[in-house]
Amino acid sequence: MRLVHHESNAADLRITPVHLGLGSTAKTVEGFTWDPEVLQAYSAAVAADGAEGRLVMIFDGDGDGDGDGLGDHWESHPAGDERVVCLSGSVTVTRDVDGVLDRVLLGPGQATINPAGVWHAVDMQGPTSILAITATLGTDHRPRTDTRPTEHAGTPRPEEAP
Repeated sequence: MRLVHHESNAADLRITPVHLGLGSTAKTVEGFTWDPEVLQAYSAAVAADGAEGRLVMIFDGDGDGDGDGLGDHWESHPAGDERVVCLSGSVTVTRDVDGVLDRVLLGPGQATINPAGVWHAVDMQGPTSILAITATLGTDHRPRTDTRPTEHAGTPRPEEAP
């Protein structure tokens, strides 16, 4: 994984995300994968951006809306808001807001914001493509084995870790 400051070629955001950092910088994240070692290297490479850093990526899916795909986990971004934009298809974003499930259905061109620290999950209905602009510092994931993330044993947030 490496960050490239001035990419002269077209990049597919499905494969090669962009990191937005301090000073309005935009860097292509070459070799990005969801492998824990790559994620750790990415986090270290952009650590100086702190809570202001954002990862911009497109996700494609062919979900049946029952929790498959992106919806197989809950996630939370304690350092900042996340913007989710439906590019094609249909997606339901479910948020756990103070113990109450809030669902937002998005169609093409529609967007929503997942506020900082709010647990949320994404379910795609049929062939769908979304754009996510995510504050990645301290992102936490939990399996979606129950209907609400607050029902799981607590995973400490970054500031609570030993």
